Amino acid sequence: MDSYRKKADTFVIYALSEYAVTLDFGEELRADHLQQISRFNTLLHDNPFDGFRASVPAYTTLTLFFDPMVVIQASTLTGIHCFERIFNYLNTLKYKETGIVAAEAMPIMIPVCYGDRFGPDLEEVAQEHGMTPDELIQLHRTAIYRVHLIGFTPGFAYLGGLPDRLATPRRASPRSAVPAGSVGIAGKQTGIYSLETPGGWQIIGRTPLRLFDPHRAQPTLLKAGDTVVFQAITPHQFESDYKHDAYPYS
Repeated sequence: MDSYRKKADTFVIYALSEYAVTLDFGEELRADHLQQISRFNTLLHDNPFDGFRASVPAYTTLTLFFDPMVVIQASTLTGIHCFERIFNYLNTLKYKETGIVAAEAMPIMIPVCYGDRFGPDLEEVAQEHGMTPDELIQLHRTAIYRVHLIGFTPGFAYLGGLPDRLATPRRASPRSAVPAGSVGIAGKQTGIYSLETPGGWQIIGRTPLRLFDPHRAQPTLLKAGDTVVFQAITPHQFESDYKHDAYPYS
């Protein structure tokens, strides 16, 4: 086996650089992979190894960044080089995970105004799937979603759990500007735009909540592993009942 690629029981670990390693939990986008990644990430932050700096969860991987000088000098770690030392530590850490059942947090409710100027693609997507806009909204808002990844822009949430009937390809022609808060569909995912950017997702609605604010103690509203549900609101509620600086974690 390559000395910089090893297999544990639940993941394969390989060196990404001299400052990072990646834990690969599988090739498929599955709910159990997400749970494993979230659980192991929490466990690692509760029990960091000497030299650990940060972690970045993704669809099926967890990348760990570290200080190689601290790792190689740490008396608490064993092995010839940094990769071996970190692998040995993680391989013992995963045994602490056995029997641990993570408490399921309450879902985060995201209000969404569907259709019209807030969701310009709603009617076309509904027609493509042979349903009315109201039927699409009902199906979309009654599903329970899980945040698989934050990326593309700060705070942009990629959500798994979209009903199969709503899976829709991206737009053939991306828009030059998609408003912040837009809720879209691309393939088998729902996403929420955190900033106004170009984008090719099918936009079916918009939330008045601010998903990213660098001035907040916790800049992003959502994080990988969070559970999300959508609540349909009216244009009046969007404009009056919610404020664009609304942020549950302030």
